[in-house]
Amino acid sequence: MKDVAEKRASFRSLHATGIFVLPNPWDVGSAKMLARLGFKALATTSSGYAWSQGFADGQATREVVLAHLRTIVEATDLPVNADFESGYAKDAQGVAQSVRMAIDTGVAGISIEDSTGDAANPVRTVEDALARLRAARAAIDESKSGVMLIGRAENFFLGRPDIEDTVARLKAYSQAGADCLYAPGIKTREHIAAVVKAVAPKPVNLLIGGTSELTVKDAQALGVRRISVGGALARAAWGGFFRAARALADEGRFDGFAGATAGKELNEAFGGG
Repeated sequence: MKDVAEKRASFRSLHATGIFVLPNPWDVGSAKMLARLGFKALATTSSGYAWSQGFADGQATREVVLAHLRTIVEATDLPVNADFESGYAKDAQGVAQSVRMAIDTGVAGISIEDSTGDAANPVRTVEDALARLRAARAAIDESKSGVMLIGRAENFFLGRPDIEDTVARLKAYSQAGADCLYAPGIKTREHIAAVVKAVAPKPVNLLIGGTSELTVKDAQALGVRRISVGGALARAAWGGFFRAARALADEGRFDGFAGATAGKELNEAFGGG
């Protein structure tokens, strides 16, 4: 197995040029399978993991998430980016403490959102978000770990599609020390290009969490350096589960299993480690 320092150095180098896809496993099996398929890095998904444990996204405690991060990190040789929501703390000091704990799990990157978790007021003020991001930056620098910090502007994801505010936030997060910038929910070429231009030369993560006319080559042409899929792979797996289970429960039919992966294929894949 590669050591943590090797994983972190590899992860940082992936952001230097070109583009890569950063798929999101939700458990050990999905992490191992994605590694077998040739991906170069992984990212956790708070939603995918939450659903696998039987609760809604955003309900996991810091301790539960930290244990999950360690499990995914240890599952493969690939570097892992942590979906760390808004830092699992009420204030900047708490975020710094949480980030130090996340670093100890062996992750190569940590994403910090500017969401509040409050449906009535979902996006933090820029001042609050910056204080939390700076605290995360300081914790990483003090650790001398080389972990990458990803700053996320959640406007579009939280139903506030304001590209000007999104760009302003990402520029501020970049100046506060984010190594990579991320605005989940942007979809048009115009918005993607605007974000890339605003924070250049720092890398941008693009979320493609559903069917899209964009290809990896299209995203690369727009200047994107990495693409993640969030909970999309987990939702795809749940989609197959529901089709089969509902056919059985509602109609007593077994044809929902059509297209299922053969047990032999899975055993052969996992039998090799």
